[in-house]
Amino acid sequence: MRTSLTLLCTVVGLSGCSFGFEYEFGNDTGSNSEAMENLEIERLYAAPDLDGPSPRGVRISPDSTRVTFLRGKETDPLQMDLWEYNLADAEMRLLVDSTALVAGDEELSEEELARRERLRIVGQRGIVSYQFSPDGKRLLFPLSGDLFLYDLENGETRQLTATETGETDPKFSSTGRYVSFIRDQDLYAIDLESFEEMRVTHDGGGLIRNGMAEFVAQEEMDRYTGYWWASDDSAVAFIRVDETPVQVAERFEIYAEDFEIYEQRYPATGTPNALVTLGVVAPDGTDLRWMDIGEETDIYLPRVDWFPDGEWLAVQRQSRDQQTLDLLKVNARNGESVILLTETNDTWINLHNELTFLESLPQFIWSSERSGHAHLYLYDNDGEFIRPLTSGNWDVAHGARATSALLHVDEAGDSVFVTGTLDSPMERNVYEVSMSGGSEPRRISTEPGWHGADFADSGEFYVDSFSNVDTPPRLSLFQSDGSLIGFIEENRLDESHPYFPYLATRPSLEFGTLEAEDGQALYYRMYKPADFDAGMRYPVVVYVYGGPMGQSVTDEWSAGFNEILARNGFIVFTIDNRGTGFRGTAFDAPLYRQLGNIEVTDQMVGVDYLRSLDFVDPDRIGIWGWSYGGYMTLMSLFKQPDVFAAGVSGAPVTDWALYDTHYTERYLGTPQNNAEGYEASGVFPYVGNLDAPLLLIHGMADDNVLFTNSTKLMKTLQDAGLSFDLMTYPGSKHGLTRVPASGQHAYALILRFFRQHLQ
Repeated sequence: MRTSLTLLCTVVGLSGCSFGFEYEFGNDTGSNSEAMENLEIERLYAAPDLDGPSPRGVRISPDSTRVTFLRGKETDPLQMDLWEYNLADAEMRLLVDSTALVAGDEELSEEELARRERLRIVGQRGIVSYQFSPDGKRLLFPLSGDLFLYDLENGETRQLTATETGETDPKFSSTGRYVSFIRDQDLYAIDLESFEEMRVTHDGGGLIRNGMAEFVAQEEMDRYTGYWWASDDSAVAFIRVDETPVQVAERFEIYAEDFEIYEQRYPATGTPNALVTLGVVAPDGTDLRWMDIGEETDIYLPRVDWFPDGEWLAVQRQSRDQQTLDLLKVNARNGESVILLTETNDTWINLHNELTFLESLPQFIWSSERSGHAHLYLYDNDGEFIRPLTSGNWDVAHGARATSALLHVDEAGDSVFVTGTLDSPMERNVYEVSMSGGSEPRRISTEPGWHGADFADSGEFYVDSFSNVDTPPRLSLFQSDGSLIGFIEENRLDESHPYFPYLATRPSLEFGTLEAEDGQALYYRMYKPADFDAGMRYPVVVYVYGGPMGQSVTDEWSAGFNEILARNGFIVFTIDNRGTGFRGTAFDAPLYRQLGNIEVTDQMVGVDYLRSLDFVDPDRIGIWGWSYGGYMTLMSLFKQPDVFAAGVSGAPVTDWALYDTHYTERYLGTPQNNAEGYEASGVFPYVGNLDAPLLLIHGMADDNVLFTNSTKLMKTLQDAGLSFDLMTYPGSKHGLTRVPASGQHAYALILRFFRQHLQ
């Protein structure tokens, strides 16, 4: 609970003012001896989940009778089961016990394992995804590589497939007659009337993938599918991926007792991408037609949708340099296309999921950053601009566990519901805006913090996934006007909560802003030990991500490793440098054509602030991060050798020429047209400046930031005669800290390292 709230605003000798909210957690825990426990690393992975019962994958049934979600078992938080909250009786019940269907270890294909890595759900087991049938009577889910159908009316489960290769990306068709999926790089469908299986595409295999999202689509575009059903089930649109042009890269995955060599088609920056074409085919595999998406083949297709009539496709076509995004209207019958609208930017265009067609009028809602912030605009179906729906110095941005910020369109009520940053970039709140324009957004959510909403199709109510710094994840039902109906999972932080024994020793938390060199505000967060004494001088660990769209300073619940550091006597500081997103294009643009420059400059604004504080020891400031944060750790250590006393770099990019096309070229262009920017953005020109202890960590089977990034750095450091510590994890991929065994080991290692060099 928040027992005191102090608004601080103090001049710190820098331009601007530092202010923040300091959260102090009271000691009103009675004589309960458990309330004095200290949180250990092992507890982060133990059962029950430290966050409390925290539903995932929340859905409202199409008939608005129930809310379904995934929940880990009390004895194993990573083993996910399927649950429901029934609105008729307000009861919560288990629908499908994942271990009752499949006993023993799951057998997953390499494709499915890769999908889970991309979806950041590596380590989770059991039912990790599911889908409602359009009538809301059945649920479809994959389990251990096969597909299952659950009947909500009789409670029976039917296994649809039983194959060795496994199926991925299962879906109900738009009317619910078919279940479709990918097997062996081809698209299949099962007719749920006859349960006959049909092969929809026929040339998949080898370098051809039908209906599948290519590597960069999954990793960088947030597109995890490659096929889409028409509204009447008469046809399926699908992407055909031809990887023939993509260079072959030998990738070694090193395990404890052996290794695998993968000849992976990896599109490194500046090299050819896969060729993507768009087809439309009948469910039985006949009547195949190819769509005209333009003469230029060196493009991306980040999004494909159907117009409501099922006659036309809405295809987003992005240029290779990502400075142009066209919305095409494509005739599914003959393949002819026209451009409805075009977005351009001198730096890059951020992709979005905010295309929504109206039902009563031939119009659609579209998101654009043309004003300098992400806002919504109304068009007719022929591409004629009608009016803006939102505007101002804030962003329409998605919230908790959501991929879209456009939540619901109430055409009869002339309203659109969205999540955004109007009240604070550190928060996501739910707002109602008028479709007619001319009025200010009306905030629906009441509590400050991080909201994500899922509206019922009727629009009468929504489910709110919410947390803030002192409220664990909570699931609530609200009417569309924002009035509370009730809690699905209140998850109260009381004596029964898994976190309660650690509440009395919880670190305090402070938010504030500092000023970048161009005058923009940089938000920061600071953990202080629970027994903080302003008369002492503390070591500091700067936790950094710092990458594009990588906002870290948010008003969300967190009980993770950074809290462990604070509990072990460190102040933990994070600042969101320019480029971390959701603040408008002017906040992101300074990264363009050179990475690791402005970001480090802004991190130093935070360090200068820390040095101005009497309770900070300026000689004991360390830094750590993972992925882009690992890269930022290296750039900060190498570029500011007199500042940091130690650093931990996890899974870092070291040479951007080793990373993929879509991500890297968005910010740097290609090595061919920006050789100087690539050289300056890599770590190697600055390696010789290393003058502090460095711990380098990497998974030896990482297929995202390839292990080569670290081996190249190891060799360079060795050749320069520079010492460093190293920990590699056989068989581990990019998300190794999410896996209990490797995660516990890595975090314990980092803690020991900082104790050794900062304490």
